[in-house]
Amino acid sequence: MSAAAPQAPTVTPILEAKGLVKRFGNVTALDGADFELMPGEILGVIGDNGAGKSSLIKCLSGAQVPDEGTVRMNGEDVVIRTPLEARALGIETVYQTLAVSPALDIADNLYLGREIRKPGFQGKVLRRLDKKAMRAEAKHQMSDLGIMTIQKIEQQVESLSGGQRQGVAVARAAAFGSKVIILDEPTAALGVKESGKVLDLIQKVRQNGLPVILISHNMPHVFEVADRIHIQRLGRRATVVDPKERTPNEVVAIMTGAAPAT
Repeated sequence: MSAAAPQAPTVTPILEAKGLVKRFGNVTALDGADFELMPGEILGVIGDNGAGKSSLIKCLSGAQVPDEGTVRMNGEDVVIRTPLEARALGIETVYQTLAVSPALDIADNLYLGREIRKPGFQGKVLRRLDKKAMRAEAKHQMSDLGIMTIQKIEQQVESLSGGQRQGVAVARAAAFGSKVIILDEPTAALGVKESGKVLDLIQKVRQNGLPVILISHNMPHVFEVADRIHIQRLGRRATVVDPKERTPNEVVAIMTGAAPAT
């Protein structure tokens, strides 16, 4: 009698949701939505308008609290009621509006709300900021991601191009996101060249070991960088597909309901 073949180990999702429900009065935005993000992957999230993908991401990032369902990180149940709680768990989100302060420089934006203070009396009592340390660390973070095409780390963000501003926002997320980075339409307002640089940046973040959730309406961009594609439809997950095995037309057909989610 031959020995049974050893089973491959099951990989635990780094971020997982089961049966999420979110209602706004009589409108049900999420209707039993499921979600899994695996370690080290770029997961594209797509869906038609009203499919519930924004509500899904907001429930995972702490911007909204689901009415029902569970969220898990590394297999353990967690409760995420605010963006601060999501950050404490290592989840960083870059929204389409970027939430950068144009009047501040790059280093100040990277450390906005998490400033480094000077050691000793000056920092603890006088609350003085350690600008030198923040600028050195900001330069290190930007260099690590390959986006130090900026002339000076002391530049005000309002002097940067759209792609460079997006780079600052992503660098901030990569600097503090220890587990997951969520990117909401990162190329929506960018031209072809700058979009390409942001897509390269997303892949570098993944190469540094951080899984990425990419929400986008741009199908070519999703197919270019995503390892898997989560298709949201009518408030729940329709299916998850491998972009190497499906065409954009097939994915759009599933997304719109013109083809079954098989």
